[in-house]
Amino acid sequence: MFEQDYLMRMFLQFTAAIRKSILKAAGERDYAGAAEQIEAAVGDATDMDGSVLLSLAPESLAGILQVSGTDPMVAEYIAQSLLLESHYLREAGADQRAGVREAQALALAGAFGLEIGLEELTEEEWEEMFSPPDAALPEGGSDKILT
Repeated sequence: MFEQDYLMRMFLQFTAAIRKSILKAAGERDYAGAAEQIEAAVGDATDMDGSVLLSLAPESLAGILQVSGTDPMVAEYIAQSLLLESHYLREAGADQRAGVREAQALALAGAFGLEIGLEELTEEEWEEMFSPPDAALPEGGSDKILT
């Protein structure tokens, strides 16, 4: 019970951080800031140093998360978040780093047998992915998160 409550709290903190990054990108058009928020959230979600984890080669990142016992659902959220970060980094002009994040996301998805997409998602689809039940993003922002 305690472990389940802890995991739920961690998950809610992670999704809240991702939602903040979505709002930062959609509302303020601060893509670099939104990418930084995602990196911090990934570090917090894995209980690892995010800068060290995200400095690893894609296959190494995926392998570490596999052997550390990361839940597949958490891995899926991390993979989707890294994919979102890659978009933000491209928008911020950091194409090389964006390519690394995309490769990390795809390697993580492959290691856990997940399907993640590069297609555009609507704000409602991102909200559904990163919100606990009955939570909604504030009004405003764009119709598309990935533009």
